[in-house]
This record gives sequence, C-alpha cells and structure tokens, in this order.
Amino acid sequence: MPEGHTLHRLAAHFDKTFGGGAVRASSPQGRFAEGAARIDGRVLTEGEAHGKHLFLGFDSGEWMRVHLGLYGAWTFGDADGERHLGAPRAEGAERLGLVRDDEGFAVPPAPVGAVRARLVNTSGWADLRGPSACEVITEEEKRAVHARLGPDPLRADTDPERAWRTVSRSRTSIAALLMRQDVVAGVGNIYRAESLFRAGLDPSKPGRELAREQWDVLWDDLSGLLRDGVRDGYIITTRPEHRPDPDVRPVPRPDTLYVCYRTGEPCRVCGSPIASRELAGRVLYWCPGCQTA
Repeated sequence: MPEGHTLHRLAAHFDKTFGGGAVRASSPQGRFAEGAARIDGRVLTEGEAHGKHLFLGFDSGEWMRVHLGLYGAWTFGDADGERHLGAPRAEGAERLGLVRDDEGFAVPPAPVGAVRARLVNTSGWADLRGPSACEVITEEEKRAVHARLGPDPLRADTDPERAWRTVSRSRTSIAALLMRQDVVAGVGNIYRAESLFRAGLDPSKPGRELAREQWDVLWDDLSGLLRDGVRDGYIITTRPEHRPDPDVRPVPRPDTLYVCYRTGEPCRVCGSPIASRELAGRVLYWCPGCQTA
C-alpha cells in the first residue's frame, strides 16, 4: 500500500499539471460514473493529501477523494509518455505524441484495464485503477474525513500533541499504534518498522511506557523520513554510514532499508538476525539486538 509520502507527491503533481484549468472527467469502468459527472468540466483548484487520502478540489466546492488501498495507482500520460504513481508498476518511457481535439483537450489512448476514473486536460490525462475508495464529497464530508484521521507529519497543520496524547495513554504496542491512521496518518508498514529501528525502540513496548523524549525523537525522525520520501520519490532509511556509497542517494536498492524484508539477514548495525512476525495482518520487522529501549 502506498505510504503517506506518495499521496503528497500525487497532490503536488496534480497541482502542477492539472491545477487552474478545466478537467474532463469520466469513468471508463463505470463505477465512478456519477462522481465523474459531478466534476466533469469543472476547474481543478488544488490537490491536497492527509495520510493515505488524496483530495482534489474543484471550483464547484466539491472534492474528489481517493484512497489507493493495496492495489490502486494513477497513470499519468502526456507527450513524453506514461508514468505511474501509487502501487508499484512498471514505468513506460516511450514518447506517445500528444493529440488534441477541437477544444484543445488532450486525446488519450483507449483505456486499458479497469480504469475507475479518467481526468483529461489540455496537456495530458490521468487514469486511476484499483483504488479502495473513489468518490466526490462535499466540503463538510471532507472535514469529517480529516476529523477521523490522526496528525499527518507532512501537513503544515499537523498536531503531534494529539498523537502523543493517544500514545501515552495506550496499552497497545507502539508498533500497532503507528499503523493506526487515527493516531498517525500516513505511516505504513515500511516507515513503521524503519522508524522504530532508527529510534532503537522495542516494537512491543506499550505506548504508555514510552518516555516523552523517546516519542519526540521518533516523531521528528519519522517526519524527516517522510519528507525525504516526498523529495526522492522512494523510501531510504539507512544512514550514510550504513550504505556502501554514502554520498549517493540511490534509486531503491537492497541497502536502502534496515529491517524491512530482511528476515534472518544480519542487522546492518549489530549483526543480529532480523526478526519478523505478523501483527494486525501485516509483517513486522525488527532487530532484537538494536531495539531494546
């Protein structure tokens, strides 16, 4: 499932490539037909993200809300070709050439697969496939979504105190709490495991047993990792001294993570075998040697 940095990148991309202009909306698959009709021809005014939710605002005052879930992804096309943001998919680089109709809108290729929503403007198009949620909502309904989400470290209006109040009173493990979107919005399985490793925290430690200083270090580091993800477009959590080429910020490669997907392999810091177990339907990874606090 895409983590929070991907949704903020999507919001910025829509701002840059669709913002300020009229958008044609359709649902080739048919499941978003009613919602598409409500925003068809409207001006896209802004893109916004909160946790794993993407909001696209229109001049009608309504919002398109998308949650990609495990399998959702956006495909963007323009004169330079197609590229994907969301669930991992192969990226195409072939130049497509851009054809426009009599009104100046791009003419995209025929939809391939189950395209839930298609947005088209004068410079290109965006196809959405496989989301867990795709709907048009009112401003009031959007506020309700924000209200049920926890603070997002990437948002300017984030309130880490709200997260700390929940964590500090909970008997639930910190590993489970970090995956709850009503506690911290945008954290997924990778950021959860990697941030706990970097903080040296035992993932089974109950939230209420964390010292305030431990939480502050965890929050600040997690915020920094998410911002790096927005900048780079992928997740790198290893510190330079634990990578063979410390001065290079590489494309994803095996030495970019400390514990995720490394069950049984030696820890990059202490050499202990990386452990893993299922927790709330996801695989939790950690180092028993380093994560003792």
